Amino acid sequence: MKALTVVIGNYNYARFLPEAIESALAQTQADLLVIDDGSVDESREIIERYHDRFGERVRPVYKANGGQCSVYNLGLALVQTEFVLFLDSDDVLYPGAIDEVLRAFASGDFVKVQFKLRVIDEDGTDTGALVPGATPPSDCATILRRGWLYPSPPASGNAYRVSALRSVFPIPLSAEQRKAADFFAIYGVALTGRICALDQPLGGYRVHRSVERKTAAGAVSLGIGNCENVRDVEQSFPWRWETLRHMTSTRLGEELPARFIDYSYEKNRLCAHLYEASTAKRWHWLLFRSRDYFRSLLGNPFWDARKKIGVMGLTLMCLVPSVRLNRFALRYIANPLFRRPTVAR
Repeated sequence: MKALTVVIGNYNYARFLPEAIESALAQTQADLLVIDDGSVDESREIIERYHDRFGERVRPVYKANGGQCSVYNLGLALVQTEFVLFLDSDDVLYPGAIDEVLRAFASGDFVKVQFKLRVIDEDGTDTGALVPGATPPSDCATILRRGWLYPSPPASGNAYRVSALRSVFPIPLSAEQRKAADFFAIYGVALTGRICALDQPLGGYRVHRSVERKTAAGAVSLGIGNCENVRDVEQSFPWRWETLRHMTSTRLGEELPARFIDYSYEKNRLCAHLYEASTAKRWHWLLFRSRDYFRSLLGNPFWDARKKIGVMGLTLMCLVPSVRLNRFALRYIANPLFRRPTVAR
């Protein structure tokens, strides 16, 4: 048995799943568990082909659809290794990634090792962007207790000590809120010990939703990362924080503040409310509804002055009565696909 298990959670991502499985199989020090969450595309057939070819190296689990939170709960219950990494089925690990992660775990008493991810597009082309854009300290608990969500990559860029994650999990399941399981793992585990943040990119984070698209009603909406519905994310984030507070209070005896501070969340709100809005509405929102946004920007403990000034400049472009400038600024803030050099302005 290896020291780490890569758990691939999949739901209807047959077009990306083979690349994710291949990238996990290329890791010499990792077991592989593939959990299919009730897919209705060709995912199961793909998993079976890999299982037939590689035998126990590809351990398949099939379940009824229950959402990402149920996949994390089940995966954590099934792993028998000391460490675990949850790889999204549309992402990839680079060769040697798990070797680097295990070396980092061996270098100190860490509960999580995170690493940067290269942002890739639907075809796997490197966009030039990296996530996260800042490096957190090893003691993220102190910052979290003040309500700040520390910089972390999405799910695929985090490996956990299983015992630490089990002290926080399982995630309470909800029929309404079934996504963003990595939120509870990333921030919950930070209260159990130190975190090691590697600066080198060891995987690819695939952003495959367009920068801009039209709704069924014909209105233009802005694509923010892989979000299907930006307003749903805005509404669900407070629920996530309240759920995390409940988990850490009942299982760790940690009392987190009632409110959280996170630039990523606030920028999503900014972009959702200002994109394609009239100049008057943009002015009104920035003058009267942007307090939390500017607090998360100017008070950000993870950014230097240069980055804050740059983002402030982009934000203030929204005050200019120019549709073109407004679109440019919000596309740049919202979606890393827009930042690649080949995108026409």
